Amino acid sequence: MTLDPDALRVLEIGRAAGGEPFETGSVAAARAAYNASSPTLQGEHEPVATTLEQQIEGPNGPVVLRIHRGIGAPQSGAAALLYLHGGGWVIGNLDSHDEICRQMANLGAAVIVCPDYRLAPEHKFPAGLEDGLATLRFMAENAADLGIDKVRIAVAGDSAGNLAAVLALLARDGLAPALAAQLLIYPNTDARQTSDSYQRFGDGFGLTATTMAWFRDHYVRTPGDIMDWRVSPLLAPDLADVAPAYVALAGCDILADEGAAYAARLQAAGVSVILRQWPGQIHGFVSMGRHIPAARQAVAEAVAAWRHFEKDSDA
Repeated sequence: MTLDPDALRVLEIGRAAGGEPFETGSVAAARAAYNASSPTLQGEHEPVATTLEQQIEGPNGPVVLRIHRGIGAPQSGAAALLYLHGGGWVIGNLDSHDEICRQMANLGAAVIVCPDYRLAPEHKFPAGLEDGLATLRFMAENAADLGIDKVRIAVAGDSAGNLAAVLALLARDGLAPALAAQLLIYPNTDARQTSDSYQRFGDGFGLTATTMAWFRDHYVRTPGDIMDWRVSPLLAPDLADVAPAYVALAGCDILADEGAAYAARLQAAGVSVILRQWPGQIHGFVSMGRHIPAARQAVAEAVAAWRHFEKDSDA
């Protein structure tokens, strides 16, 4: 598959910077490198109506939330979305994916809540998931104070934000508040890491197979966790009756096949799915809006799908 010229440029910028692969150094070094690079890749931070940070009590301590109210969002009864950032469950924070959240807030005239969930290896699975679940419950239980409609809450995430897919399954089972939609951007759905796309794009396309294994091995407590559907939602026994899904995939991404497989299983289970594939794009492209115009297009399509699902549910 031919790389998109914009994606190729990003890869060339990375090579010119000469950074070492995350797995060759410490977790602290990986976080520092990622934090330094993300502002150069994100687009300009567009203004929103309001932004505030709030601390809630999670199951194992406080969780900081960043809450954006988009321009045009009503002060009460607004649509709302929980966004779970990517970063291999090891890196990433409230700033690394802030532009995606701002865009979603404005494009959807909605409220976007992003938790600074606990990261591995200090906090292994299921810590981050528990923080995401606590945030979702907070949103539903405090909808009036947040100015949102609790029946219009959706969940989204990119890459390790596969936590969003897991929350959708928990919501289906009555273990989390009900969801209106799930927006999954190149989701990590199979921690076994054995799909063919790991062979096709395992090196030279940004996220490598060795880096992904490093992330996973920091995240899981034991190898047995790899087979837990809360780590690998593709392995969930039943996907029926979950919230409708928008799934965006990058064509030159080691996670491409497992994302496509998850979308196919959702469709086979009777779930409404909008699948969008971006040929030639690389993993993480939606966070690279400064260099890749398709990033904003993908966000706009995700929001449009969210609205489409809402209209379907009202019909």
